[in-house]
Amino acid sequence: MAPDAAAAAPRSAIDRFLSIFAEVRAGEGPLIVALTVNVFVVMLAYYVLKVVREPLVLTEGAFGMEGATLKAAAAAAQALLLVAVVPLYAALAGRVDRVRLINVVTAVFIACLIAFFGLSRVGVAIGFAFFVWVGVFNVFVVAQFWSFANDLYTPEAGKRVFAIVAFGQTSGAIAGAAVAGWLFKRIGPQGLFLVAAALLVGAAALSTAISHAAGAAPRPRPDAVSQRGGFRLVLRSRYLLLIALLILVYNTVNTDGEFILGQTVVEKARAIGGDEKALIGVFYAGYFVAVNALTMLLQLFVVSRILKWGGVRCALLVLPVVSLGAYGIITILPVLWLIKGAKILENSVDYSNQNTTRQTLFLPTSRAEKYQAKAAIDTFFVRMGDVLSFAVISLLSVALGLGATAVAIVNIGLVFVWIALTLGVGRHHDRLVSAGAR
Repeated sequence: MAPDAAAAAPRSAIDRFLSIFAEVRAGEGPLIVALTVNVFVVMLAYYVLKVVREPLVLTEGAFGMEGATLKAAAAAAQALLLVAVVPLYAALAGRVDRVRLINVVTAVFIACLIAFFGLSRVGVAIGFAFFVWVGVFNVFVVAQFWSFANDLYTPEAGKRVFAIVAFGQTSGAIAGAAVAGWLFKRIGPQGLFLVAAALLVGAAALSTAISHAAGAAPRPRPDAVSQRGGFRLVLRSRYLLLIALLILVYNTVNTDGEFILGQTVVEKARAIGGDEKALIGVFYAGYFVAVNALTMLLQLFVVSRILKWGGVRCALLVLPVVSLGAYGIITILPVLWLIKGAKILENSVDYSNQNTTRQTLFLPTSRAEKYQAKAAIDTFFVRMGDVLSFAVISLLSVALGLGATAVAIVNIGLVFVWIALTLGVGRHHDRLVSAGAR
């Protein structure tokens, strides 16, 4: 049922139950549940693949690099690939309706999984290439889902219900990490490729059904919007450019933190001895479960209340404050259990509060900005954060031989830049919403 029509429907048991977690109005429940299940399946597939990618990239060498350094280089390579991919996606988004867009993109990713399955069966080392591909897959399928959700809701409705929809993203991540950790030793990475492919088929079917139930979206006109593409839409809008810079900086901080954790985990596994790949795989499976369990609690009981009482600007400030504390702790005492705890807290706030708030930023934008500009921001600018992180790591860790403490200190400086950008984004968002309400 479309959100605009939902207000006229009677209040159901689903509506009343969901009202425990956020302000849900009469008739809105079925669409919220459907979208929640949809993103659950998407994230289930992604986290199955995410657990596979860590031991592959951390234990295989390429281009004279290995371990966490190779992982950082692979993350940077994703940004270079996206320079070519984002314009192609924007061109497709400007010419087809949302159902065909989702199905075409999903079909391409399924074909890639089948190819990785075949390559791994014949013994080809795919760690580096698979890590790059998973990074592109992640940002595209998640960005595309949220573009779809933004297309279905008004700014007012989305701000109220996105916290519940994002619960599906969190719970899918938890289930995916748990399932992958259990299946890894039973069917290996090759079997998990096929599991993820089957899940993507289901996700595409759900998106198609939801779109038809919500009402057909207008077919994009072949006008100037599609010709500009995602990058030009970002550059011509101060609001979108500020969002892009904010995401670039905070992803740099997060990726720096992942390097600190990955390097420490590898050192610990080598010190223990035995099956290094299995030790790292089990560690990351447990780590992802812990991150997403805390994320789920925050998503259900905290996020919607922060948005309701503090607004978008206040909600955007929560994560940089947490990151400031996390890297302050790592700077003082860079040991594995403290680094793990700091990253669990940082990532759980990121995946719950920051993720939900970030999606609401696109509610007052045009359809072209929701699909084309959002795709550019959530893919290229996210991965450019990885490129900056790789530059930081190359300078501090590789060239200068410094450790986790130096990277944590750089992150503290970046957090202050992040806070300044957050304040600017919040001001522009409030102005757009106020202008749209008049």
